[in-house]
Amino acid sequence: MVARGGAIVAALLVLALACGTASAQWGISNRKAKQPPKMSTPGNPKQVPHNGKFTTVVTNKYHKRDYEITCTTDYGASCYIKCPARCPNKCLAYCAYCLTFCLCDLMPGTSCGDPRFTGADGNTFYFHGKKDESFCLVTDDKLHINARFMGNHNADSGRDFTWVQSLGVTFVSGGSNHNLYIGARRAAEWDEDEDHIVLALDGEPVDLDSTTKNARWSSAAAPGLTVTRTADANAVAVELAGAFTVTANAVPITDEESRGHGYGKTGSDSLVHLDVGYAFHGLSGGVDGVLGQTYRPDYVNKLDITAKMPVMGGEDKYRSSGLFATDCAVSRFGRSADGFTSFAS
Repeated sequence: MVARGGAIVAALLVLALACGTASAQWGISNRKAKQPPKMSTPGNPKQVPHNGKFTTVVTNKYHKRDYEITCTTDYGASCYIKCPARCPNKCLAYCAYCLTFCLCDLMPGTSCGDPRFTGADGNTFYFHGKKDESFCLVTDDKLHINARFMGNHNADSGRDFTWVQSLGVTFVSGGSNHNLYIGARRAAEWDEDEDHIVLALDGEPVDLDSTTKNARWSSAAAPGLTVTRTADANAVAVELAGAFTVTANAVPITDEESRGHGYGKTGSDSLVHLDVGYAFHGLSGGVDGVLGQTYRPDYVNKLDITAKMPVMGGEDKYRSSGLFATDCAVSRFGRSADGFTSFAS
């Protein structure tokens, strides 16, 4: 009986080995070969993976520029993620394709870095403006957003660089005009635990009681206006219900960025500026401004989008006399859809 049982076991083993050999020969094994890990590469914004899943990568004091995130795809391959040099602090990672993208390359309604904008049509362009001057980014009948530019001169190259230092948002709420200031506070040395975002409504400081993520402030003077911290420091979302949402992040220029782009950063100024995202609701068909014009239903992009750095000119059209001035040449603020001046005050 024992001998008979042993014969059965031996037969089963032979059959299993035969099946395994056949499966290997015909490639029908359920086990997937483990692929060697790869290092991510910056993706082409014009060739974003279709229906790809992405992860937002944010560096901090524990994970500096050389931080690498390991992610494993459905196929068993590992990918080491590093953000592109143009956006070292935050990026989007498509692990399955081992590609990374800057948020400003993909998100409509953004302005980042050496001012690089992504319009509502999905195309990215540069608008350099001028140091210590204000330009209208969005101008509509009940909303006007100016940006004040800061800058730095590289004596070695003779080039001037600019970034968005603050926003002046003029809007209508409760039948009255209000002015909202969103700015990045200057710092000689960057400390990510210290809040560099400055907010004021109609000249009065907006004081968020807590430096904790999701802390929230609501305005009594401007119905529907709220400010929410999206991180413990240096990141907020400002929303006027039914009108707009502006997300602002205060970020420095890193030493690596300065070396790579020749920004000429010195030890006396970390060049803190704003990276900004915008979402709008109910803009009129006549909206204008550096970014606002891209939201027009009849907008035609005349920039050379095949160029490495498409640049939008027209500084004179968009220049405002002050951060809260609505006097740029293309201003639409206070005008109804038919072009007549409205009397909101």
